[in-house]
Amino acid sequence: MGVYLNPNNQNFYEAVNKEIYVDKSLLIERIEYLKEKVNKYICVSRPRRFGKSTDANMLVAYYSKGCDSLHIFNDLKISQTELYQKHLNQHNVIHVNMQDFLGYTHDVGKMIILLTRRIINDLKKSYNVELFDESILSMSLEDVYSATNEQFIFIIDEWDCIFREYSENKEAQNRYLDFLRNLLKDKPYVELAYMTGILPIKKYGTHSALNMFEEISMIEPELLAEFMGFTENEVKDLCSLYNVSYEEMREWYDGYYMTDCLSTFSPRSVVASIDRKKFGNYWTSTETYEALRVYIDMNYAGLRDDVVKLLAGEEVYLNTNKFQNDMTTFKSKDDVLTLLIHLGYLGYNSSNQTCYIPNKEVTSSFVASVEDSSWNETTKALLNSRELLEATWNQDEKKVAKYIEEAHLDTSILTYNNENALSYTISIAYMYARNYYTIVREMPSGKGYADMVLIPKDDKPAMIIELKWNQDVETAITQIKEKKYPKVLEEYKDNLLIVGITYDKKTKKHICRIEKMN
Repeated sequence: MGVYLNPNNQNFYEAVNKEIYVDKSLLIERIEYLKEKVNKYICVSRPRRFGKSTDANMLVAYYSKGCDSLHIFNDLKISQTELYQKHLNQHNVIHVNMQDFLGYTHDVGKMIILLTRRIINDLKKSYNVELFDESILSMSLEDVYSATNEQFIFIIDEWDCIFREYSENKEAQNRYLDFLRNLLKDKPYVELAYMTGILPIKKYGTHSALNMFEEISMIEPELLAEFMGFTENEVKDLCSLYNVSYEEMREWYDGYYMTDCLSTFSPRSVVASIDRKKFGNYWTSTETYEALRVYIDMNYAGLRDDVVKLLAGEEVYLNTNKFQNDMTTFKSKDDVLTLLIHLGYLGYNSSNQTCYIPNKEVTSSFVASVEDSSWNETTKALLNSRELLEATWNQDEKKVAKYIEEAHLDTSILTYNNENALSYTISIAYMYARNYYTIVREMPSGKGYADMVLIPKDDKPAMIIELKWNQDVETAITQIKEKKYPKVLEEYKDNLLIVGITYDKKTKKHICRIEKMN
């Protein structure tokens, strides 16, 4: 057993013995299938807090010759498969976390030298083989393979840390990619190469230095879809076991769709909410808010429009194909939005090629970032959102109109010339209402569609909001009554507000009417 060659199973043992552990051991069976039938080079990229390192540690514990993991895996799902005993602790494993080596050296060249020395040190302890050149890791592994015919499973965690921490240093990035290519590509000693990171493999133009890898990401997750996060059934089981509301859990942390019918939750946030017995934002920090703000403040045509639409609950079309898989090469708003998908700030609908804000946890991060940004009108709308909601409950029409007026989006952000644009303003202005309501836009009801329906989660009044552009405010109220919208909310008929909001293009004024239905 070495430090990097055939390491022990301690990290995974500790994970399995935590109070909350979700059994993802069938990932091993899927990796075996991919290795044998699809591609032995696998790169899995997903956001922080989504269990990448836990999966890597599990593969180490299962494959490594340097430990006996029978007592760990015997109670896990993988033990019920045909391949379980065949591969358990039967393979040579080289496990490295690139973030650790970069942290030791703070220099890519020195990092490669240190990594090479440490692995070769382990090789020399395990194999009595003469090495031609101990300064070149690939040559040393070729020497071992030539003498013993033994292959190695490479498990590389945080493979992309170079591109995140040295995002401007192209020379260092090239050197690192060359090192990985020379180490792994077309080498007979490679039995499996499994890499994890946040970013997919770096592109240069339309090509990649590591083009032998099968890439699995938040944009193309299908091959490992159910292993990219906690599934709905896994979270339902946790909620039942710990007596937690599944509906609230889903509202806070669900929404990352891997396929049309499979959605995943943010694992770390689910676990944290159960541990602390409170729903909240568990993966963000001041640094995270600032990083997100940098991206959404970038001056690309249409980016602010899209962020406004996302905050309003819309899905936004984008082209993900041109993204260069780094954090600096942006040529359009689509590149920025694609990065936000990989970072976990946005979900991706592959059927429609659209992105969206997946849940309440991420929405709160967007709101915090926009509030600290230079988006004057949108920022003010978010800051006034609580007061607007209270004014609506109090049926204070003038104050509601005032807050909507202040939320009116500048034409440089969004063309304000129809009811759809007005609805984005209203959605953002009522952002705080999401704490108390399920908000549905264009909800079918009666003889038509209600522009916006707010369904309460507790004893707050239900609300129907009708929006009109360049029309009389009474028209909005009348339309609600004539189309019999209140039937949508029959159970709230004794506690229902109808709200009409109009914008006059000539006067640039908003007018509000609020009535309580009896």
